[in-house]
Amino acid sequence: MDQNTRKLLSKVPEITIFFWVIKVLATTVGETAADFLNVNLNLGLTITSFIMAGLLAVTLYFQFKAEKYIPRIYWLAVVLISIVGTLITDNLVDNFGVPLETTTVIFAVALIATFLLWFRSERTLSIHSIYTIKREAFYWLAILFTFALGTAAGDLASEGLNLGYFNSAVIFAVLIAAVAVAYYRFKLNSVVAFWIAYILTRPLGASIGDFMSQARDEGGLALGTVSTSAIFLAIILILVVVLSITKMDQIQIKENIGMVKKTKRF
Repeated sequence: MDQNTRKLLSKVPEITIFFWVIKVLATTVGETAADFLNVNLNLGLTITSFIMAGLLAVTLYFQFKAEKYIPRIYWLAVVLISIVGTLITDNLVDNFGVPLETTTVIFAVALIATFLLWFRSERTLSIHSIYTIKREAFYWLAILFTFALGTAAGDLASEGLNLGYFNSAVIFAVLIAAVAVAYYRFKLNSVVAFWIAYILTRPLGASIGDFMSQARDEGGLALGTVSTSAIFLAIILILVVVLSITKMDQIQIKENIGMVKKTKRF
């Protein structure tokens, strides 16, 4: 390796099919686990929110402290931030009476503002450049807002607009497919495509979680939050173990005289 070139270790995984599968599973768990802790265990929104926020803070501490992407830490942070994002929206709607339409707009504006500040500071929104503390901070803040926005938008579609959980899941799946077509067929910018798809997977996962866990008379499969959460957590665990062993989703970045080049494609 040239003396002016050094290897950098990305703090996030490569975007593979495993990434999207675990992401959707994590968002589903975020929806069902939040309901389980809040309702089934009778902890209430406030106590549940404090507990999960504390666990997320501890996990993010280890995530920021790590020098590279570590699957078990990274995906635990994603699952927890999914739950916290759900709880933020639920608190605004249930405890403070903020309409879903308003929360959707609020988090959309917050996410756009995060992207603008991130780009103004770093001149890129690519997750393949996440190797500094500042960029990672912007990354996780953006993810938090995508989960909160996705929860609000998903609930607005399935409940506020009375589309139902299954229909909402189909709609968001079609939208994600349209983004994929735009990226592969019409050369949509990779960074734009990624973040649109990332945002849409949140309401998709939430709709799937509600469809599987809610009672049949409410349009669900009546599996319950415990069973649904357990099933998806088990699948996530298996996939994370596989990725930890195979390391197939690790990104290697090279920096040459201040210019960063990624060795893998988007």
